[in-house]
Amino acid sequence: MSMAGRGMAVLIASLLTSITSTALAQQVEPRTLAPCGAFQTSGFFQDHKLEVQFLLYTPRNPTCAQVIHINQSGSIKSSMFNTSLDTKIIIHGFRVLGSKPSWTENLVEALLDAGEANVVVIDWVSGSTAKYNQAVENVPKLTILLVPLINRFLELGSSLESLHLIGVSLGAHVAGHVGSHFGGRIGWITGLDPAAYKYTRTHPEDRLDPGDALFVDAVHTDTDNFGIRIPVGHIDYFINGGRDQPGCPYITSSPYKYLICDHMRSVAVYINAVRGRCSFVGFPCSSYKEFQEGLCVDCETTQLSSCPRLGRRDALIIPGEFVIHDTPSESQNYTSTVSYKTQDPPKDILLFLLTTAAEPYCAHHILLEFTLSELKDISITMEVQLSSLNSSSSKTKITIPKQTLEGRGLVAHGAHLCLLHQVEIRVMGSRFWRRGPEFSGTLCMTELPMNRRKSMACLPRIISFSGNTRQTFDISEDRRFACP
Repeated sequence: MSMAGRGMAVLIASLLTSITSTALAQQVEPRTLAPCGAFQTSGFFQDHKLEVQFLLYTPRNPTCAQVIHINQSGSIKSSMFNTSLDTKIIIHGFRVLGSKPSWTENLVEALLDAGEANVVVIDWVSGSTAKYNQAVENVPKLTILLVPLINRFLELGSSLESLHLIGVSLGAHVAGHVGSHFGGRIGWITGLDPAAYKYTRTHPEDRLDPGDALFVDAVHTDTDNFGIRIPVGHIDYFINGGRDQPGCPYITSSPYKYLICDHMRSVAVYINAVRGRCSFVGFPCSSYKEFQEGLCVDCETTQLSSCPRLGRRDALIIPGEFVIHDTPSESQNYTSTVSYKTQDPPKDILLFLLTTAAEPYCAHHILLEFTLSELKDISITMEVQLSSLNSSSSKTKITIPKQTLEGRGLVAHGAHLCLLHQVEIRVMGSRFWRRGPEFSGTLCMTELPMNRRKSMACLPRIISFSGNTRQTFDISEDRRFACP
């Protein structure tokens, strides 16, 4: 064999040896990955002793939970936890059937997509199933277990101000207990329809309240059933008045979904708010009735100068300091900056907003105003329905009391005002044996919030009702309502 041939043979043998050695090494020392953490399950007849898991998600493991432990040396330090990031702690509530909350993965994904963060899901299913009173008794016990977790984060370099606790239903009061333990110095607590039973009449120290964090916001969607009806934060969002939510089923069609739909709508809306699919703007008002009647059309109050948006931290309150806000997008037709007119943290600010009936629940608040041509000795009520090509129609009622010229109403529509193509007005109260009232007037509309630069756009002519009870107007080509 020539020298060249002998050299090639040596090279090939060397390569084969290297490949064989690598394969053997892989067989001897296979690479093992830790399994993804999974929720516990429980059942109605099982022992409901409190057992807790801490499931960590980060930008490095966004879909595979890493179980961390506070009683194992180095567990958190060797995990994916990053002390330079904000930390979101999610606390679920009462679990009737002992199953994993179906919404946790969506909320984790939304939070991680919104910005780099540590997201810790608190799994306490075993202590929150079937027996509500026992779950309530476990709230302070769970708090005792969460405090060392947060202390460990602090020891590793995190700050209390970087923590955001998100509690759902009963979990909102767990967050309040934790915040109270740290003297209200945690940065942010969000309560999603905080639980009512056992908490509505209790002392603020025993439930979520504004003193539990530098900023506490709450979302209310079921105040006539499972959700607490009183304000519990610096600002409280009452979605669709905080009670019955559009799109929820009737009890005859799905009893279980009927029971939980309103309550869990808070979570669904919050997830969409975090994802930025909608700008859920809250309007300060003293009552939902006044809000519906179009009496709260801007954001000026003694404490606010603009409207907060659900899911945003630009409303963060730091006592004794002014607030630094995000820069508003040019595409938004309202001011996104939230300013406070006092250096003291405001509290019990009631915010109202409307949603549509279907995902992602985005709604444009459209104010309707009907002005009579002359005073009448009777009260007039009309139903106004708005239609657009790509959204479901929506409607509201306007009542003009007797000897009053003007009536207002507010409607939630899935499209901008400028995309409407039809307006229908139907006079209420008429019957086939009774003529409807005779009157005339002008219908004007605008999209909220109003400001000094925004004016109302009116239908092009005087509308007259004389026996007829329904009129329809095509505004698709009307420049008064055209998009800018």
